[in-house]
Amino acid sequence: MPGAVRKIGIGIAGDAQKVITSIPDFAGRCGVVCYCRPETLAGISLPRNVSVFEHPEPEQALVDDLASGTIDAAVRGTLPSNSTLKALKKAMGVDHLERIALLETAGKRKFLLAPVGVDEGWTVEEKTELIRKGRLIAKKFGLPEKVGVLSGGRLGDIGRHRQVDASIADAQEVAKLAGATHSEILIEDAVETCGLIIAPDGITGNLIFRTLVFLGAGHGHGAPVVNISRNFVDSSRASPNYTNALLLAASLLE
Repeated sequence: MPGAVRKIGIGIAGDAQKVITSIPDFAGRCGVVCYCRPETLAGISLPRNVSVFEHPEPEQALVDDLASGTIDAAVRGTLPSNSTLKALKKAMGVDHLERIALLETAGKRKFLLAPVGVDEGWTVEEKTELIRKGRLIAKKFGLPEKVGVLSGGRLGDIGRHRQVDASIADAQEVAKLAGATHSEILIEDAVETCGLIIAPDGITGNLIFRTLVFLGAGHGHGAPVVNISRNFVDSSRASPNYTNALLLAASLLE
């Protein structure tokens, strides 16, 4: 129905108060549905745009409602990763999930990073597809559309190791095909002007994510899954809050 308020689901297993206080005021644009086990939110005051769906298996309920269109987008929140993502893959008919993470440095600079799953982004084709999808997300979230493609070394490092050479060659090809910039290994420079950073492979991307978030005083604000037909934002229980994950989910609906 035209003008209907869209709904975003978010999962809550632990840190219930942190999740609730993260929910932004969408000024009537979106309602938020919290999926949790019975009594999880007992005694917690809810914002005006929030409703609750209690279920013994909230991760399955969240995914089922997303798949059926009962909600328009979903954020994992503090639900367990394994069971939630397993249910999502089954419901969406895919054998793996491709994610593009929204990160923030200790200096408050936000950027998108992909691939972040160890089994993602290993070919030129996969990386160019991540760029195509990532540019759309960057635009929706107000980030620069410039893309920096990382490699395992600088151009001057060619000849030092065959894997470095292959990484540089791949990055140059990806940059050429996608109209992006080969940023060499200089991620610290790339984040200054690029809204999307492409790691050489999924292992490297995962290490960048974990180093920034768990060791480098940075933050992860959620990672949209880009190879399914519904809007799902993966998130970490280590997130300081879920405001940006919910705003990211809302931006994907616009």
